[in-house]
Amino acid sequence: MIRLEKVNSHNVWKLLKLEVNEDQKNFVATNTESIIEAYTTIAANGVALPFGIYDDDVPVGFLMIGYGVDDEWGNGPKIAEGNYCIWRLMIDKNHQGKGYGRRTMELALDYIKTMPLGKAEYVYLSFEPENVKAKKMYESFGFSPNGEMDDEEIVMVKKL
Repeated sequence: MIRLEKVNSHNVWKLLKLEVNEDQKNFVATNTESIIEAYTTIAANGVALPFGIYDDDVPVGFLMIGYGVDDEWGNGPKIAEGNYCIWRLMIDKNHQGKGYGRRTMELALDYIKTMPLGKAEYVYLSFEPENVKAKKMYESFGFSPNGEMDDEEIVMVKKL
């Protein structure tokens, strides 16, 4: 059974070992970078919720959800203010092609719809333009481009 577990002192080291295929490394930050970003976001009064993705007790990926902006927010997309973000989603190279990405997206959206951090009208995400598989998956969940970019990434939004 696929489930999410908050990153903690018991699972962090296993999650840091997960990685994507070599040809996907330009599409997503490493889990080390993501966990550092989570910590620095929280330290700047922002919200970052990092999770391990598990199939029963086997770690298969990493998910991070954000909400709003923090005290050090730079040139991020305008849609971020008061909305949720699927900040990171990665499935380990040894577990790809098994439906974990789709199921994780379902779990993430179900969690966000409970409005655990405050009310919002939208959830957004961003992706590298070359990541055609991710774009197709996001579109299948009802995400569409809103015309914004987050650095070099295309921003897509979904009404909650």
